[in-house]
Amino acid sequence: MTDTIVIALSRFLGEAERIADFLGADVREYTPDIFLEIFPHTRRIVAIMSIGIVVRRIAPLIHDKWNDPAVVVVSPDIAYAIPLLGGHHGANELAKELSALGIQPVITTATEATGRDSVESIAQRCGCDIINRESTRQVNATMLDGDIPVFAVKGPGIVIAGSDVSILLKQGEFTVGIGCRKDVNSQEVLDAIRKALAEAGVAEHDVLVYATTQKKSGETGLREAISTLSGNLIFLDDATINAQRGITPSRATKIGLSGVAEPSALAVAKRKQLVMGKKVYGRVTIAIAH
Repeated sequence: MTDTIVIALSRFLGEAERIADFLGADVREYTPDIFLEIFPHTRRIVAIMSIGIVVRRIAPLIHDKWNDPAVVVVSPDIAYAIPLLGGHHGANELAKELSALGIQPVITTATEATGRDSVESIAQRCGCDIINRESTRQVNATMLDGDIPVFAVKGPGIVIAGSDVSILLKQGEFTVGIGCRKDVNSQEVLDAIRKALAEAGVAEHDVLVYATTQKKSGETGLREAISTLSGNLIFLDDATINAQRGITPSRATKIGLSGVAEPSALAVAKRKQLVMGKKVYGRVTIAIAH
C-alpha cells in the first residue's frame, strides 16, 4: 500500500485511475468499510464522492490532527478538491497538487485562505517537527493579524519560551527520555543512549529530541553527550513531567517527580507511546517513545 489512496464510487473509477496515476497512488472502490480499513494505515486519502458520505464514514475514526491522515474530497464532477481533514497537515498541499489536473483547490484553513503562513507550513518547508504542538493555535491566530518573528537559534544553547511560542526541531520519529545520577560523565551518557537505541532498533538520525528534567540542567556530562550526538536536549518542568500517565513507578518520587526517563520521553513524543520502557545502564536511565 502506498502512502496515498484514491477512493471512488464505481462510476468514478476511471477518473480515480487518472488521479492515482498522477499522484503515484493506489485506487480502491468505495465500500461502507473502506475508510475503517485504510484510515490507520495511510497518510493521504483522496475521495471522489459526496462530501457527506466521507464525513459520516470518517467521523468515528478521527483521533487528532497530528496523527490522522490528510483527507481531500474531489467533487463528483472532478471540478473541486476540498481539504476535509488535516488542512495544515498535508491536505491543503494535496489539493494544490491536483490543480495540475485542472481541479480547483478549495482551501478553508484561515491562514492559507487569507494568504498567510502557518506554523505547520513553515515547519514543513524547513524539514522540522513542532515540539510544543499546543502552541500552534495561538501562533496561527496571531499570524492572521500580521507578521510574527521567526528566530533561528544555533546551538549549543538554551531557549526559554512561553506557551505562545512554537518550537521547531529537525524531523524525527522518536524521543529519548534520560535520567542520570549526579556528576555523570558524557561517555556514560553516550554509551547508554547508543545501547538503548540499538536495542530498540532506532537510528540516531531518527531521534527528534532528547529530554530530561530541569533538575538536571546543571549536568555538564549530559549536555556534552547530546552535543556530541548533534541532538536537541530539552529540560522539562516538574508539572509537565508529572502530567504524563502510564509510566512505571520510580524512585524519582523522592525529588517530587513521578519519574524522569519515561515521562520525559512521553512529554515530547508525537503519539505519546513508549517504544521502550525505562532501562538502566550504569548511572543512566533511558526510555524511548514516539
